[in-house]
Amino acid sequence: MRLILLGPPGAGKGTQAQRLVHKHGIVQLSTGEMLRAAVAAGTPVGLKAKDIMASGALVPDEVVVGIIADRIEEPDAKKGFILDGFPRTVPQAEALDELLKKKHLKLDAVVELRVNESALLERVETRVAQMRERGEEVRIDDTPEVLSKRLASYRAQTEPLVHYYSEKRKLITIDGMMTIEQVTVAINRVLSALEAADSAAKAAKKTARKTAKPAAKTAAKTPAKGAKKAVKAKKTVKKAKKAAKKAVKAPARKAKKAAKPAGKAAKGGKKTAVKAKSRTSASKAAKTRKVAKKATKKRAKAVKRLTKRR
Repeated sequence: MRLILLGPPGAGKGTQAQRLVHKHGIVQLSTGEMLRAAVAAGTPVGLKAKDIMASGALVPDEVVVGIIADRIEEPDAKKGFILDGFPRTVPQAEALDELLKKKHLKLDAVVELRVNESALLERVETRVAQMRERGEEVRIDDTPEVLSKRLASYRAQTEPLVHYYSEKRKLITIDGMMTIEQVTVAINRVLSALEAADSAAKAAKKTARKTAKPAAKTAAKTPAKGAKKAVKAKKTVKKAKKAAKKAVKAPARKAKKAAKPAGKAAKGGKKTAVKAKSRTSASKAAKTRKVAKKATKKRAKAVKRLTKRR
């Protein structure tokens, strides 16, 4: 779970952050502590921040974002984290969004503890008076005057984040004027509802994926089967056409085959007829020659007789 706690100074963010850390096993990331840790570790970003801090200038947003980027990569931040003191401005929030996007992480919620400023001032005044009565030393930054300045700074710089995260539907507003226990219960109730919704969404996504895979396979197979059937049908049509052509050609082939012997027979008959005709003519010529020969002989005999008589 990744959270941001918003609220003016004195709203009780530190107390609620510690309770969330214990409940969810996440880490609280304070920009001040992270900067000091980075400087002590001598990281490239820490060394850059050290030089800037030594000059008394404010650490630029890109340096702070770089320190956060390194910190959330550490093992204890794998389960999640609560950002305390960052972001303070809309540009910082936008830079954080880009960072989380690059790391494929998402911000689960931004919890705003809404309080009455005049009531906060009264609380601080009462606490300071009680500490002085007990003879305790009062911190310089824990006075009504300092608190008034810090509240004015919060309104000018940080309060626009309420609108920014509201538009992104990440904002959860809790009444910070309730007792500490009541505020804790309210925060836990809302976060539990968010976790349940996330779990339901993940389960639905898994179910959708499981259902989609067989459906996709079936959808992929169906066109393939249809295509195979279409190819088979096409082949069947081709075969049918070939069979039809064969059926048409078969009688013609048979007739042609049958015609061949008939043709041969006709040719043979024609030759025989020619031969027979030539034979008949030869026989007639022979007969004619015989008759002529006989006639010539008779004539010769007749001439001889006449000659003898004379």
